[in-house]
Amino acid sequence: MSRSAPVVPTVLLALTLTACTTGVHGTPGGPGLRDPYFPKAGNGGYDVTHYDLNLTYTPDDRHLTATTTITARATKDLSAFDLDLEGLDVGSVTVDGERARWNRTGQELTVRPHDDLDDGDTFRTTVRYSGTPETITDPDGSEEGWLPTGDGALALGEPTGSMAWFPGNHHPSDKASYDIDVTVPEGVQAVSNGELTDQSTRDGRTTYHWHTPEPMASYVTALAIGTYDIHRSTTADGLPVYTAVTPEQAEASRTVLARIPEVIEWAEYNFGPYPFASTGAVIAPADAAGYALETQNRPVFPGIPDTELLVHELVHQWYGNSVTPRTWRDMWLNEGFATYAEWLWQEDHGGDTAQETFDALYDHGEDDHEDLWSFPPADPTSAAHISDNPVYLRGAMVLHKIRQTVGDDTFYDIVQGWAATHRHGNADTDDFTAYVEEMAPDEDFGAVWEAWLYGDGKPERP
Repeated sequence: MSRSAPVVPTVLLALTLTACTTGVHGTPGGPGLRDPYFPKAGNGGYDVTHYDLNLTYTPDDRHLTATTTITARATKDLSAFDLDLEGLDVGSVTVDGERARWNRTGQELTVRPHDDLDDGDTFRTTVRYSGTPETITDPDGSEEGWLPTGDGALALGEPTGSMAWFPGNHHPSDKASYDIDVTVPEGVQAVSNGELTDQSTRDGRTTYHWHTPEPMASYVTALAIGTYDIHRSTTADGLPVYTAVTPEQAEASRTVLARIPEVIEWAEYNFGPYPFASTGAVIAPADAAGYALETQNRPVFPGIPDTELLVHELVHQWYGNSVTPRTWRDMWLNEGFATYAEWLWQEDHGGDTAQETFDALYDHGEDDHEDLWSFPPADPTSAAHISDNPVYLRGAMVLHKIRQTVGDDTFYDIVQGWAATHRHGNADTDDFTAYVEEMAPDEDFGAVWEAWLYGDGKPERP
């Protein structure tokens, strides 16, 4: 015997469909921000305002147990959103205290909150995770992320390595304040960004609490775990200086680290007020990484830097850390400024003038830097080349051409004003060229932009 389907009145059917769809108003936030070189970096649909990291690390077995709480604001109606997290095992995810569904694909941790989020909502996501953090190899072959050392680890983030030790929106365009708690075996130090606000030992373990109140891009977060000699002092103006040095390098590094206050004073004179609440440096084991990095508040050096490298990384606190690139295409705004600062330091301290450095580089720079004229500083050819010589050296040459065009008084107005206008924010190359033209409206910068900033090959002799 067959059974006929019940007849549902048209009005009732319409009401049923409305009830099923009314609560579904959000859409997924997006697994990347379409950065021109790292399209999967960062995530769409929200803006992070604060990270709260609680980390416990055991150097002997390289095991990390962690909880990260992310405070963010939705920038659209969200049914789901992504976080960047490479490796590590996720135990649970909650959003505003409610358990959330989640899944993983590569570096993407996709979170589906219990209730959709409305545009403008502030929400807190807590991720509990553990495991052995990974070392990430960049497109240029350098290593970042979690770098094990003999008695600890060094965590470095440029450009995407921070996702190896905490989930987040790992793109320079999304900056936030930070609290980082690190628990390690007693006798081991844990040094991070910002200010050390608390340190306590219990049951054979020491917890360090680091607080960064100013906005910070995740790529300049850092964590150095191991045996370090710690030194605290202040500049003449009272700015706290915190240095951490491996014991075997402590004596040999004393002279260069003693110049930090001098460098800060010189940089403030040239570039404006220092943008953060403390400064310093970390000198990690010489084999911990293949490069120095301008991590916020205190740059990290694998081995003892010379004075010019110290100047370079400290000046990044203005250009790169406070004024942060909007995308990775804008790296020259970091490295060109920091490199030109080296030229200015030499000029002010009995070395070659910036003009002499520029001329030598133009005349025979390719002898030492084969790739010098291989691409313009504002347009690296790929992700593997965003830290190559044209970004640094040709970037500095662009700044010198601006200085030649406008003279010293206006040039220093430009570099100081640029740092002040975009303090703790983000900016790109178009913002910079527009700012320069606004500051010197009677000058023609067309040739500077066309030949030196965007032009292919070696420009005609200046």
